[in-house]
Amino acid sequence: MPASRSRTERWRDCLHQVFERNGGIELSLRRDSQGAPQGSDLVWRVRLLGVTDDAVLVEAPNALGRSLVLEPGTELIAAMAIGQNRWMFHTTVTGVDRMCRGRGAIDQSALRLTMPDHVERCSRRSFYRMSTAQLTLPSVECWALRDPASAIAPEVANRSLIQDLQNQDISGIRAPDASETLLPDVGPMFHARLVNIGGGGAGLVIDRSDAAGLDCVRNLWLRIDLRPEIPAPIAMTARCVHTHIDSAQNTYAGLAFDFAHNPGHRDFVVSQITRYVEAVVARRAPASKAA
Repeated sequence: MPASRSRTERWRDCLHQVFERNGGIELSLRRDSQGAPQGSDLVWRVRLLGVTDDAVLVEAPNALGRSLVLEPGTELIAAMAIGQNRWMFHTTVTGVDRMCRGRGAIDQSALRLTMPDHVERCSRRSFYRMSTAQLTLPSVECWALRDPASAIAPEVANRSLIQDLQNQDISGIRAPDASETLLPDVGPMFHARLVNIGGGGAGLVIDRSDAAGLDCVRNLWLRIDLRPEIPAPIAMTARCVHTHIDSAQNTYAGLAFDFAHNPGHRDFVVSQITRYVEAVVARRAPASKAA
């Protein structure tokens, strides 16, 4: 029996293996696929806290250290990875433990999820797709940031733009592109995809054709596109913490968000991530009730 097929049939053992290694799984909100515009899917990497015969316990996804509220009944798409193998499955929040003590003896908010009946292995060409779901990773415009202090005014302008668009509540207004927005002191732009987001940072994948833009770069200026839930890309500063080359010769970059020069921008970014979650959940709720 091929190794990949054997692992798929023993996916519960793989899940226990992730737990025993103090590893994590990825979570994304399940979207309503009928009628609603297809936006981008935020993916959270969360630590696996426990595995039983009928449930999976994970730390709650968060926005820059603040736990997000996901009520029982919220439908999710989950994924686990071991080496180059990746499996996806559907699951649902069945309970929230507000103060769950993990193995690290740290009080934290946790979600109790349904144990899936089966999982589906993803191919390397469709690493974020299974037969019943597909994730669309947010696009990110990136620049090497020469002077982090120069990002303060662009961050303020970005906040004003997004709030104005939200207050007007007019979806037909076109958000300005990068050439029309205020930029800090930056180098040439390159593109990436946001593959995961965590408590204080994120993971980007940069295509090998754009990887040169990351050479010798410590600070980055980012514009993360979460439309239509957020009417314009969210701009912020980040530090590149580590990089590695994946099996497709693309570059993975681990980032830490940086609000040292503009601490107030953190609350704005948190509010927008929260708004994104609320919008996706609210759009999904009528579809779930109809089903």
